[in-house]
Order: sequence, then C-alpha cells, then structure tokens
Amino acid sequence: MNRYDMILRWSPRRNPASWGPVARWGAILVGCCLLWQITVIGPAVAQSFDTPLGEAKWEPPTVEDVQVQLIAWMVAMRADEDAESAVARLWPEDATKIPPDELLERTAQTIARVDPRAAALVSACLEPRSGMLLPETSWLEGDDVAPFERQNLRLFYGRWLVHEQLYDEALLQLSGLGPSDVVDPATLLFCQAVVDHRLLRKQDAMGAIDTLLSAGAGVPRRYRAVAELMRADLGELEEDSLDHIARRMDDIRRRLDLGSAGPKVRSVERGVIESLDKMIKQIEQQQQQQQQSASSSSMPSGKPAEESRILGGSGAGDVGRKSTGQGATWGDLPPKQREEALQSITQRFPAHYRDVIEQYFRKLAEENSGASGSSKP
Repeated sequence: MNRYDMILRWSPRRNPASWGPVARWGAILVGCCLLWQITVIGPAVAQSFDTPLGEAKWEPPTVEDVQVQLIAWMVAMRADEDAESAVARLWPEDATKIPPDELLERTAQTIARVDPRAAALVSACLEPRSGMLLPETSWLEGDDVAPFERQNLRLFYGRWLVHEQLYDEALLQLSGLGPSDVVDPATLLFCQAVVDHRLLRKQDAMGAIDTLLSAGAGVPRRYRAVAELMRADLGELEEDSLDHIARRMDDIRRRLDLGSAGPKVRSVERGVIESLDKMIKQIEQQQQQQQQSASSSSMPSGKPAEESRILGGSGAGDVGRKSTGQGATWGDLPPKQREEALQSITQRFPAHYRDVIEQYFRKLAEENSGASGSSKP
C-alpha cells in the first residue's frame, strides 16, 4: 500500500467516529509524517523561484498531492468532526473529476472551514470589492500559521487583488512565492506576470512569463495565450518612449479611479513629467541642430560669393532655447509653442497619443492654476 492509499484511508469522507483508538493514532502518525515531509524536506529540495530562467522547471501537482498536503495540515490543526464533515462536501469521492483550475479555490475553502481566521479573508475574496477597506491579513505572518496555509492564502488573496486591479497590493502578496509553494503554480506565475506587466516591471515580467511557459502542456491554454501576448508586447517597449509614458499615464488614471492619491501616485506623476521634459528637450535639440545646419549652409543675398571667401550670414547664428526645466509646466508655454511641441511628439505615433498628452497636461495646468490662486492673499 503506497502512502496515498494510507492517507486516503484517513479522509474527511470517512466517519472518524467509527474508528478505534489504533486507527485514530495511526492516522495522526501518518499525518504528522507527511507534515514533516511537506514542511521540512519539501522546502529543502524544492527549486527556488530565483532559479535562472534557463533552468526554471516546474510541474503542476496532482489532485492526490494536494489532498495529501491538506490532510496532513488538518491533522496538525487538530480539525474537529464538524470541520471534517464540512470539508468532505468540498471534495468528491472521485478526485479525477476536480478540474485543476479549481484546486486553489477548494484548498482555500478547506482552510477556511478549519481555521476561523481564514474564513473572513476567503469570503471577501469570493465577492467583488465593495469598499475602500481591504481584508485583514496581518495574522498570516504569525508563527502559528503553517507555511502551507500562509502561502496558498496569499496566492488566493493576491489573485483577487489582481482581478480588482490593485496591482501594488497584489505585488506584496505574491512576491517571494514560487511554484513549489502553492497548489496552483500556473495561477501564481500568471498573476505575477500580469502584475509586473501592468506596473511596467519589464525584467520581472519576462522572468515570470518564461517560467510559466517552461511547463509546456501543464499551463492552461488561456494563460499561455495571454502570456505570449504580454511577452511580445514587452519586447517592443522602450524606456521613456512615448508608449512607455502613455502607459504610466494610464496607471495614474487607474490609481485615481481606485481612490488612491498618495505618495505613490505623485511619484508616478513626477516621473511622467520628467520623461516628457526629457523628450521635449531632445526634440528641441534636434530642431536647433537642423536650424543651425540650415543657417550655416544658406547663401547671403546680393552678388554671388567669391570662391575663396568663407560664407556667412548677417546674424550671429544663435538659437534661443525654451525653458523646459523641472519648474516649467504645460500651462506656462505659449499656445504656438505648445502646439509645436505636440506636433513634434506625436508626428510619428498614432493620433490617440496626442489626446492623452493634451488631456493630461490640461489637467496639470488647471491644478497649477488652482494652486497658485489659492496661495494669493
């Protein structure tokens, strides 16, 4: 009899009240042994999430593997008969009927029926967000919470945060988790890739995508399709390009829509303005070089120049620079210069970028105008 047969004999589907003392103590002993394998030996031999991409390999666990871990955890938690009966209704007799993408949710609901502290978190993650307050999760870091419970609840909560577009909060929950830590490694890697993609963490996103796709057939088709699209999208993204700036503007709007207007949003806004200032300066320098080149090659009016004479114009040849430093704002530019800057920035990009930039800086001009008006006596 293998270890799965032994542990499945002690199962929430059986009635513990019918066991004798030997069977009860035998089940506890088997569960403790399995718990020791999971919590001590497993992490020691499991591959770290920081493994180089070329060596990253993982396989999705089977339903039997997940049941073994859950039963060992329940034994360690000393689950009572009521909890065992509630858990039994979550797991059918034929484990092969459980789709792989339901393992995480069934695991989280099992944990919630055994540990009352997890019930509120799991319940909140089964519904759309209804307010500004997020579920309390500080208890997850306590010493009395087993790694199996902590890691899978962090993934369950992190997945919900991704669905709610709370990517910074999801990043905190998903960071440090690896495929061997959870019952649904594909969902973990996919959520990590989505978070890094939306927060423009290009290198981290590429790493998560490559690790996700390394499992081959073990990756759900929908995850694979979206991951391939994200990889192609990030491959063409350049730092401080207009596309990069537009995505950061979209991230600012997302944060404001979610009611977030703190230091993080202001930091992103400053970064956008700095990137635009840098882009405008580069365009101005190109214009100056073109004007200087045209001025140096122009012929003076009047009689033709002699062959041995150095050509020159009537002016000094200097071109004035516009002030676009940190203190300058979009509203400070005269209309003609603002229009020239917009045309220069958007001449090689789709028209909707012009609308994005114009709307964003119009808003900044209004805010600056309101701030200056409120400072007057």
